[in-house]
Amino acid sequence: MNKIFPQGDSGDNAAGTKALPGGEGCGPLCCSRQGACLSAFLLLLLVTLAALIALVSILGFPPHTPGVQTCVTLTNRTGFLCHDRRSCIPASRVCDGVRTCAHGEDEDEAMCRDMPQSLPSFLVARCGDPSFWIYSDQKCDGTNNCGDCSDELSPVTTCPPCGPGWWRCPSTVFGYCGCIPRSLCRDHTQHCSDWSDEYSCPGP
Repeated sequence: MNKIFPQGDSGDNAAGTKALPGGEGCGPLCCSRQGACLSAFLLLLLVTLAALIALVSILGFPPHTPGVQTCVTLTNRTGFLCHDRRSCIPASRVCDGVRTCAHGEDEDEAMCRDMPQSLPSFLVARCGDPSFWIYSDQKCDGTNNCGDCSDELSPVTTCPPCGPGWWRCPSTVFGYCGCIPRSLCRDHTQHCSDWSDEYSCPGP
């Protein structure tokens, strides 16, 4: 006995259209809608990008804050470089309560909060007693800043010879160590233990 199988619509088979679930097909109209959606998305993206560029051009980029850097002052001492990259202030002018840099970065709250731990290492010099410290530009400046001359004399510190404005001698003045200012020479007062400030020093 011959079985007769139902035949599908020959028109659909000839056209080669495949039915999707739900019985609906996706023709040229569907492709057109997808293209329109993609174009709209790209247009929105371009508009957003243009708005961001316009906003940046109006407001400008946020300022860049450079890190803390060292420098050398005109007197050949350790200094603190301000953010303008031109001003070099002495190390001892940092965190002294006075805004020396144009933007006040030398008085930055975080940097000055817990001195000397919060200070950059190049600004700090330790005395013979490590619990005491001075600013690095106060080292080898001829003055007894540590109180025990450890910032001026060996073995803690090695300083260059006395400068042209100083006279080298064993000082009797507490404020100085191995040198005294030449302005103190021949002033009829003993400032050197060997009296060389009165008899040998030529004066200022």
